[in-house]
Amino acid sequence: MMRYAVVIEKAPGNYSAYVPDLPGCVATGLTLEEIEQQIREAVEFHLEGMREEELQIPEPTTLCNDVEA
Repeated sequence: MMRYAVVIEKAPGNYSAYVPDLPGCVATGLTLEEIEQQIREAVEFHLEGMREEELQIPEPTTLCNDVEA
């Protein structure tokens, strides 16, 4: 099982999320709970499509960390 970094951004009326290591893998949701579920499903769907197309699944390479300011 691979763990991919997910970036979640707050927009004026919702949240959006994307996976830097999976270009095109995005989702939106009204709440944090919804966006987390939506991006999880988007990753599963994205990887399933790559497998069906017999494309190589990229290894996670994006690193995440917090910066105190």
